[in-house]
Amino acid sequence: MSDGTPWPGNNPRDHPAMIQVLLGHPGDQDAEGNELPRLFYVSREKKPGFQHHRKAGALNALLRVSALLTNGAYVLNLDYDHCVTNSGALREAMCFLMDPVAGNRTCFVQFPLRVGGDDDGGDRHASRDSVFFDIDMKCLDGIQGPVYVGSGCFFNRKALYGFDPALDDDDDAHGNWCCFGNAKGRALRRTMSTVPLLDSEDSDEQTGADSARTRRRLRSYHAALERHFGHSPAFIASAFAGQGRSDGGGGGGSDSTAAAACSLLREAIHVVSCAYEERTRWGKDVGWMYGTGGGGVATGFRMHARGWASVYCAPARTAFRTFARPSPSDILAGASRRAVAAMGVLLSRHCPVWAGAGGRMRLLQRLGYATCIANPLASLPLTAYCALPAACLLTGRSIFPDDVSYYDAVLLILLLSSVAATAALELRWSRVTLRAWWRDQKLWVVTGTSACLAAVFQGILRACAGIDVGFSTSTETAIRSSSDDEGGGGEETSDARRSLRWSNLLIPPASLLLGNLAGVVVAVSYGVDHGYRSWGPVVGKLALAGWVVAHLQGFLRGLLARRDRAPTIAVLWSVLFVSALSLLWVNVDSYSAPPGRSTSPQPVL
Repeated sequence: MSDGTPWPGNNPRDHPAMIQVLLGHPGDQDAEGNELPRLFYVSREKKPGFQHHRKAGALNALLRVSALLTNGAYVLNLDYDHCVTNSGALREAMCFLMDPVAGNRTCFVQFPLRVGGDDDGGDRHASRDSVFFDIDMKCLDGIQGPVYVGSGCFFNRKALYGFDPALDDDDDAHGNWCCFGNAKGRALRRTMSTVPLLDSEDSDEQTGADSARTRRRLRSYHAALERHFGHSPAFIASAFAGQGRSDGGGGGGSDSTAAAACSLLREAIHVVSCAYEERTRWGKDVGWMYGTGGGGVATGFRMHARGWASVYCAPARTAFRTFARPSPSDILAGASRRAVAAMGVLLSRHCPVWAGAGGRMRLLQRLGYATCIANPLASLPLTAYCALPAACLLTGRSIFPDDVSYYDAVLLILLLSSVAATAALELRWSRVTLRAWWRDQKLWVVTGTSACLAAVFQGILRACAGIDVGFSTSTETAIRSSSDDEGGGGEETSDARRSLRWSNLLIPPASLLLGNLAGVVVAVSYGVDHGYRSWGPVVGKLALAGWVVAHLQGFLRGLLARRDRAPTIAVLWSVLFVSALSLLWVNVDSYSAPPGRSTSPQPVL
C-alpha cells in the first residue's frame, strides 16, 4: 500500500483475499548465510452470503495456503494467546511423528495448555484444568490417544487431508472401522494413497483400448480428487508431494522451477476464496470439521475413527503457555463456549455414541470421547442437588425418607466413600495442592449451575427446534483497575480481579446461593421460635445447605467485591426468583393440603 491505496481489509466481513510475503523472498539469508524460513501473512476472502465457519474455516484456509507455499509435512496449531516457552518441545513432537514404527499411524501430538508461570501460586480461578490435562488426557494416551483441544498441537498433514493410516494385518483382522463415509469413500481414500498421478505424457504412451481406458480412469480419478480437495490442480499435486508424486503441474512451493512465485501466489489466493470449498469435502472429510461448535473435538474424533492414533506429550518444562490472567467473567464465558460446543457435537451426526459405527476406533476410546462430550449434562443433577437442601429447608420437608433401611445406609456410605476416594486420587495423580483442588471444585459448581446448564437447553433448542438462543456472558465495558480511578499506573486490586461483570448466567448460581442462605435463616428461626421434635434431621439439612454455600462462597465474594461495580441486577433477579418460587409453593401447598391436615406453621419463606 506504499502508493497510497487504502488497505482493502478494513471491513472484517467483506474484503478480498490478501497474502503478504514477510520472509521467503529469493536470497533472504540470516547473518550466517543460511536460508531463512518462509513467513506469510494470510487473510482469506470474506463476502456476505457465504459461510465462513469461524476458526475452522480460517484453519482450513491456512492449511491450503501452506500446502502451496511451503508444503511442510507437519503443521503446528497454536492460538494467538499462547506462546512457546520450550523450544525443545518441537523436537519432542517430531520424535513421535517421525518414528519409523508408529509415526505413519500418528495423526497429531497434543501438548497440555497452561496458564501463568510454573511456580504460579495465584491461579485463584483454577484455570489450569489440572484434572483434565494430568489425568484424563494421560488415561486416553494409553488407549488410542488424547483428544484434540484446539491449540498446542502438531498435526500430520496427511491425516488432515482425510487419508487413512497405514494398516497392519492385525487391523484388517479386527474389522473395517471407518468414519463419515461409505465403502465408496473408503475406496477413494485408499486409491488416493496407492494409485499414482499420471500426466498427459504417460497417457500418450498407451495405445488403443488401453489408452482410452486409462484416460477415462484418469478423468474419473481427477474428478473425484476435485470433489474431495477442490478445483486446484496445484493443491491436489501438493497433497501427494510427500509421497514423491507430482502431476507435472507445479504443485507445492518446494519446486520453484515448476511455477513462478507470482503464479503460486495467484493459486494461493484462489484456494482461500469464498467459493473454493463449495461442493467439496472440506469441513466434512478434509481439514477441520464444520457444522458443530466443537469442530476441534469432531476433527480429532474423525481421525481416531479412521484408525489414526494420537500422542500426549507433557514435558517437564511446559511447551505452550498463556500469561493472560482470565477474570471470573472470562472463565464463565469460556466455560459457556466449551459447553455449547460439546452439546453441538453430542446432538449432531458427530456424536461419539453412534458416529463412526463399524470403524477402527476402540471401545474404550469411544467411551472416553462420550465422557468428555457429555460433561455438560452433569449440570442437571448438580443443579438439582444444590437446590434440594434449600427446597427442603424452606418447605419443611425431609431430604431422606423416614424409614431408612440398613441396606440404604450401606449404599450411602459406599457412595460417600467413592466420592472421597475419587478426590484423593485426583489430588495424587494431578499433583496439585489441596487448596488448588478445592478451588477447582468450587469453579466446577459455579460453571455447572450457570454456563453448562444454559448450554444444555441452548443445545437442545438448537438441535430440535432450530432456535438459537444466545446468553449474555459479559458486559461491553470491562472492569477498570482501581489505579485508573485514582489516576495511577499500578495493578488492579485483588477485589477488582475477583469481581464479576453482569451476565444473565449469574442468575442461577446466585438464586441457589440466596435460596440456601434463606433456608438456613428460616429453619433456624423456626426452630428458635417453635422448636423441633428432633434436631437431627434439621442439622443434616443445614449441613447440606452449608456445603452448597461453601462451594458458592467464592462466587458470593465476587458478587460483593467492588460494590460500585457489583452486578446488583443479578442479585435482584435472584431475590425475585426465590421469592416467586416460595410464594408459589405457599399457594400450591395450601390448595393441595388434604382435609383435616394439621395447619401448624411451616418454615416457608
